[in-house]
Amino acid sequence: MRTIVLLCLFTGNLLHSQSVHIPSCYTVDTKLSHDLEEIIIDLGLNGEFDAGEDGLERISLAVIDLTTPKPRLGGVHFDNFIYPASVYKMYVAAEVLHQISEGEPSLTSRYVARFPNVRDTAREILSDPRPLLQDGDTVTVNYLLDLMITRSDNSAANCLIDLARRENINALMHRHHWHGSEVTRKFLSRKYEDPGYETIRGTETCALHAADFLYRIDTNQLINPWVSMQLKALLARQLDKSKLAAGLPPNTMFYHKTGWYACWTHDVGIVDDGRSRYVIACFLPVPGKKALEVYKELAKRVHALMQK
Repeated sequence: MRTIVLLCLFTGNLLHSQSVHIPSCYTVDTKLSHDLEEIIIDLGLNGEFDAGEDGLERISLAVIDLTTPKPRLGGVHFDNFIYPASVYKMYVAAEVLHQISEGEPSLTSRYVARFPNVRDTAREILSDPRPLLQDGDTVTVNYLLDLMITRSDNSAANCLIDLARRENINALMHRHHWHGSEVTRKFLSRKYEDPGYETIRGTETCALHAADFLYRIDTNQLINPWVSMQLKALLARQLDKSKLAAGLPPNTMFYHKTGWYACWTHDVGIVDDGRSRYVIACFLPVPGKKALEVYKELAKRVHALMQK
């Protein structure tokens, strides 16, 4: 757990770090944070959870109200850095789209998938009929982007990390002050990592960075409007509806990216029901079955709060 230099705003559960940049475009709303904290306490998510070899870990939650002239930001431990699982695939997609917007490659460029990047043995979303990538398959960059975001395909992510290159992805992260959220690893065993990455720290992020990323998408400020709109379209086609999406009202648009692995279950996205519009980024150090039980209720309660 990597929360740094803590400043308690009211009960000690909303944490600000001097090392985490809070953009001036937001109003930090302590009332919103207090209300979110009450929801988290009531759902039993306010404690520390056993994260295996990572020790004790806790939630990282951020919400940005998009309906006010100056967006309101609140959360619980929103600057707590945590393993994001597949959520960080959206950071990879951003840099790939950035390079496409600069002219090379293109969405229709052909890419040959190769071992060890090709490593999935089962589809992450079983209902998706698209076959697993195989060593030697030739596909378009657009196909890889869609697989990586909508199905959370690990092989596609590994290919696109190579295409974009980690140093370029992280330069993008640094330009937006998302220090600490660098993409350090592919989705494969360390023994297959590229030279120089075999012993690097695991990838982490925090809810504040994920929420700010999504806010920039929604306002067409992530690199440029084309990149923002392309990425929002991909997030709109997310196939995993088992987490926050399960608790949102029918006919609500949820542009989101999920992630899950072992004791980690995450969901981050932009909610729009025609009346309420907000960003929510939730990282839970809670394994799947238990997390899914609370995610539905969490979504219902946060949505009701944002309708007030």
